Amino acid sequence: MSTDELVMDPVVAGTSARGGRVSRRDIAGAMYKIFMKNCAFFARHGVLDEEERLGQRFYVDAELDVRPAVGIEEDSIEATVDYGLAFAEIEKIVTGRRRFLIETLALDISRTLCSVFPQITRARITVRKPNAPVRGVLDHVEVTIVWPQGPVASL
Repeated sequence: MSTDELVMDPVVAGTSARGGRVSRRDIAGAMYKIFMKNCAFFARHGVLDEEERLGQRFYVDAELDVRPAVGIEEDSIEATVDYGLAFAEIEKIVTGRRRFLIETLALDISRTLCSVFPQITRARITVRKPNAPVRGVLDHVEVTIVWPQGPVASL
């Protein structure tokens, strides 16, 4: 998957899930997902003093459920989420103030994205920490947060 992959359901090639033609009204209300994978940042999060002093790389995945302001056939960046700006928001948070927990980091990212971009109806954020201070061998520690939380949010 590319970082800007769009997934649209039920609208596919101008037909509805029931096989009929899709009206402009249906397309305007179409929701889709934007995926941003492996956004990498150097930061100083963690409980231990050494983690703050040395820092390390963190990786963020964002799955954003989007309801555009106008129909996507209008081909307008203002109607959707500019993923370049979304990346910049994630970068500001990850490289900003220290958090002890990657859970808090993921929650802050998801809340901020939903606040800054009203078209985002749900953000599923995963933060990976490859060099977690664990006595043992592992690839990384990973946390996923979904915002807003509630019956529509499921991991």
